[in-house]
Amino acid sequence: MMQITFTHIHRGGKVIPETEEYKQIHEPDFLSRYDSNLITWKCMPTVDLLKEAEGSLRDFNLQTSQKHLKFIFPPNEKLTDEIQAYLSSNNYSIGFLELYSIQPNDFSASGNAEAAIQFVTREKLEDFLHLQFNEDLQFGENFAKEKQTFLRNQYTKDNVHYILAYDQAKPVGSVILFDKEDTTEIDNLFVLESYQRKGIGSAIQHFIMKHFHDKTIILVADGEDTPREMYQRQNYCLEGFQYEALKVEE
Repeated sequence: MMQITFTHIHRGGKVIPETEEYKQIHEPDFLSRYDSNLITWKCMPTVDLLKEAEGSLRDFNLQTSQKHLKFIFPPNEKLTDEIQAYLSSNNYSIGFLELYSIQPNDFSASGNAEAAIQFVTREKLEDFLHLQFNEDLQFGENFAKEKQTFLRNQYTKDNVHYILAYDQAKPVGSVILFDKEDTTEIDNLFVLESYQRKGIGSAIQHFIMKHFHDKTIILVADGEDTPREMYQRQNYCLEGFQYEALKVEE
């Protein structure tokens, strides 16, 4: 069985400057998406190296009117005390991600049999976009609008699939899939709050397991959020963790 690592996870954007220590990722068409505009470390930096990269990233972001600084640290390494102290004293929020995988036959959860799950066709794309827009407004109108254009462009790619869940003809949940040779990645799975705890999220996953039965299904969850507990109950296996730090500068 193949070893699943964070290298299997889709990350939007292009690699611009790359050094021996890190890669800088930039997505010019979605500047407000933190996860596509950041630095990923190949090795755990010293504080001096972090400061140097921080200054370089800040100068770059000023040119593109971005106000955030984000770093992702090497997989399966805890932050050193020095790095943690520097980040904390400079108003970064620190979190960590967990990587999960599952073989479709191992998925264990009862889904809502009445929910209608389907791939998003061109005729249903506006349903998907409207649902996404309303959900994304919590991150600001600019982000929500910018993401609409990004989603329209992304929809045309062969390895990207959008899925919608309907309850009595109303769109109530969705997910984005990134399909590769051996893996299919679940991204941005959500169900409207008033429809949660009704088995709709599980129904969406059953649909994925059925249609991508020959792939390893992977996803990344916030290590401090409750959905990770649901994935563990559903038989997903923990494959690794990764720390990240974010600061938004006004």
